Amino acid sequence: RRVLFRSLGRWLRQAAPARARGEVNVVVATDRRVRRLNDRYRGVDAPTDVLSFSADAALPMPSSLLGEIVIAAGVARRQARAAGHDESTELRVLALHGLLHLLGYDHETDGGTMARLEARLGRRAGLPDTLTTRR
Repeated sequence: RRVLFRSLGRWLRQAAPARARGEVNVVVATDRRVRRLNDRYRGVDAPTDVLSFSADAALPMPSSLLGEIVIAAGVARRQARAAGHDESTELRVLALHGLLHLLGYDHETDGGTMARLEARLGRRAGLPDTLTTRR
């Protein structure tokens, strides 16, 4: 599993849009942990597949840090089965989606801009689908 997660970081660097600059921490956590984070920061008491947390300029962090992407391991595993691909592919789908949120895109409010970019980057990086096309 450790190798899987290391390769995820390399893959995300290659799949990222050209304008993406900075570091991103990717955390694969338990569904329980993601549920607590989702409740605390979004007011939704349920696990979700991926959360993105932008680096806060007020916090003493390296200026190159874009933020963190937190992926729910169990949700990712279930979604991979439902989508008919392996877990590593699902982690890539979720990491790309999370990265776009860190870059300021919001599929709920941007009129399809994020969905189009996510689809283009996903195709280029060999993903069978994207998270926004499933929703």
